[in-house]
Amino acid sequence: MSFLIRVQLPDSPGTLGAVATALGTIGADILSVDVVERGGGVAIDDLVIELPSGRLPDALITAAESIPGVEVDAVRPYAGVLDTHRELELVEEIAGQPATGLEVLVEGVPRIIRAGWSIVVSTTDDRIQRLASSSAAPEAPIEHLPWLPLERATILDAEDDWVPETWQELGTELAATPLGKPGKALLIGRPGGPMFRAAEVARLAHFAGIVAVVLDG
Repeated sequence: MSFLIRVQLPDSPGTLGAVATALGTIGADILSVDVVERGGGVAIDDLVIELPSGRLPDALITAAESIPGVEVDAVRPYAGVLDTHRELELVEEIAGQPATGLEVLVEGVPRIIRAGWSIVVSTTDDRIQRLASSSAAPEAPIEHLPWLPLERATILDAEDDWVPETWQELGTELAATPLGKPGKALLIGRPGGPMFRAAEVARLAHFAGIVAVVLDG
């Protein structure tokens, strides 16, 4: 079974190799690596790891944190390998199917940003509309979005009153970015975490800005 594990580690030569060696001692195999954020002598990396049957995910945490300075932020099941640098491919796909561009967007974004689901929402005259939802998006009704209109990409407080109870029960981390107009936004959910990093939100904002131009806002 494959897992996505987010680790904080010293940004120094050999540290990631030491983590890989430690994971290898429990039979884990690293399938892909993506650097999420780097600065202040610390790196945040996402690793997709294949764990032999019979091994518990807790073993990943124990192995990784056996290396000095390494902390595991989150572990969750994950299918496939990281697909985080195909923004251009997704933009081209959206441009080629403008009539269904929002549907293509919400299905593709979770793979790029390593999230569980995404929804395009809008508000008009205090009425909330779902314009598009990914296939994995929860069906719980959204009755109030106090952060719309939205001027810039942001990490949302997942425990705010507007957040459906089922999302909170799953520990869903949330982020959103405007999509062409302040009254329309792309909402991203990551059940079980990890929390969104500033670099991820900046990347999401840049991507949404390009998509908005392609779809003409």
